[in-house]
Amino acid sequence: MLKVGSPGGVRTSTSCNSLLRELQQIWTEIGESEAEKDRMLLDLERECLEVYRRKVDEASNTKARLHQSVATKEAELATLMAALGELNIQPMKKKATTLKEQLMLVSPLVEDLKVKREERMKQFSDMKAQIDKISVEISGYSHLASSATTLESEEQDLSLRKLTEYQTHLRALQKEKSERHQKIMGYVNEVHFLCGILGLEFSRTVSDVHPSLHTTSLEQSINISDSTLEGLEQAILKLKTERKVRFQKLKDIVASVLELWNLMDSTREEKRNFTRIISISSESEIVEPESLSMEIIQQASEEVERLTKLKASRMKELVIKKRSELEDICRKTHIEPDSSTAAEKSIAMIDSGLVDPCELLSNIEEQINKAKDEASSRKEIIDRIERWLSACEEENWLEDYNLDHNRYSAGRGAHLNLKRAERARITVTKIPAIVDSLTTKTVAWENERRKQFLYDGARLVSILDDYKLTRQQKEEAKKRYKDQKKLQDLLLTEKESIYGSKPSPRRSPSFRKTNGYHANGNGSMTPTPRRNSVGCATPELMTPRSYSGRQNGHFKEMRRLSTAPLNFVAMGKEDIISFSSVCGSEPGSPPHS
Repeated sequence: MLKVGSPGGVRTSTSCNSLLRELQQIWTEIGESEAEKDRMLLDLERECLEVYRRKVDEASNTKARLHQSVATKEAELATLMAALGELNIQPMKKKATTLKEQLMLVSPLVEDLKVKREERMKQFSDMKAQIDKISVEISGYSHLASSATTLESEEQDLSLRKLTEYQTHLRALQKEKSERHQKIMGYVNEVHFLCGILGLEFSRTVSDVHPSLHTTSLEQSINISDSTLEGLEQAILKLKTERKVRFQKLKDIVASVLELWNLMDSTREEKRNFTRIISISSESEIVEPESLSMEIIQQASEEVERLTKLKASRMKELVIKKRSELEDICRKTHIEPDSSTAAEKSIAMIDSGLVDPCELLSNIEEQINKAKDEASSRKEIIDRIERWLSACEEENWLEDYNLDHNRYSAGRGAHLNLKRAERARITVTKIPAIVDSLTTKTVAWENERRKQFLYDGARLVSILDDYKLTRQQKEEAKKRYKDQKKLQDLLLTEKESIYGSKPSPRRSPSFRKTNGYHANGNGSMTPTPRRNSVGCATPELMTPRSYSGRQNGHFKEMRRLSTAPLNFVAMGKEDIISFSSVCGSEPGSPPHS
């Protein structure tokens, strides 16, 4: 029954055989029968099998427990490896070692991974707590408790990949928190700036949005939730709207103050308190504290009320001043002012109470605006008229200059007069073109506005037509006068051949005095303005300056010399002598310019 398989087994088998022989010898000595011996041997064999079976069962149970332990450890190792993402641990070969050795190899690995898992879970827990805290700060919902952040090891991924995701998420939240904090601080600074301009209480304004925005406690941090951002944005929008409303209100008040100051001729002392307000021209320029406070607006409103009351007491002076301004604009632009608001009529209407002074003043201001618009549209034509009148003055000066027989003398300033005469001749040649251009421009102006262009009450086109007609008559008179002078010289030549040569003065001594020169600023002598006498051979040119008393275009002065040709052959000697004496007293013919 006993098997020999090892040195220990050989020794056990030897011991059993010797004991069996010793037992059989004892049975023999006792005298046991063979049947009894066989029965006792069967009992002994049965007892030995039971002992072996019990030992085998115990060994099998031990083996099963070891298998279970190894399997459990390996499963725990796999779970830990999966949770921690450890893929670099090589699996062991079960056939290469016994169960106890396998258990001894797996157990340290499991313990190490457990320690690593605990550390990893702590990292995840800390990071998750930070994420949840920042999320609560951003969302603004305090009921999101950190209890929901507890990590279940069986359900959580503790790998480095997951840890990196958490870190990325945390950094993104930290960045968003920083940006929100900066944005909120920018909003708070803007609220502080606007409250300073409007004169409002800053702490109360931001506390209405969230108390943490104006806290001095180091333990309480600034709320960065969406509701806080929206509240600050709404507060800023409200403050900007209020600033815009107040600025427009102050702007209207300033416009009224400026208008009243101009009307009242307010002194610099009266304007001193409002210099800072008046200097503000746009909303973006308002940066000083309390620039748009209700106190400033109230002060400006009180100034308007004061000036309005003062305006009512000085309305007559204002009406006269505005009427004078209207007349000055009309005088500069040669427009006839509206007679309905003349100073005398206006004062009489104010005294009689037939008209409201403010309405009358408004009417005059409206007329001033119309006069300014009219002056703007007439400016180009007025400039051309001034150019024309300046050329006419140069022409008159040139005529006086040509009548002076001493113009070529070497007197002081003679060379300056010669230069001016050259320039005047060039200017005079341009007069017809100037008149034609002025006429074309005036007609175009009248066609565009469908009304006449009046110059001091007379139509400018009529003045220009009369001027051209008069100028043409003047040129014809000059030509006739020149022809007559040739006949006069012929008569004088015949007279000298009959009676002999006699000196005859061509000019009266008083001519030089009449057409004398006066000293100008540069030392030269400038001819004094002359008037055409009744005996002048050429008609006076009608310009706008001389047209006011002669709007009919006819000349009241008659020419002395007849325009009909003279027959000197049919005239008697006495008539010829008389005519020559008369002609001899006339001034020399003006040369063409």
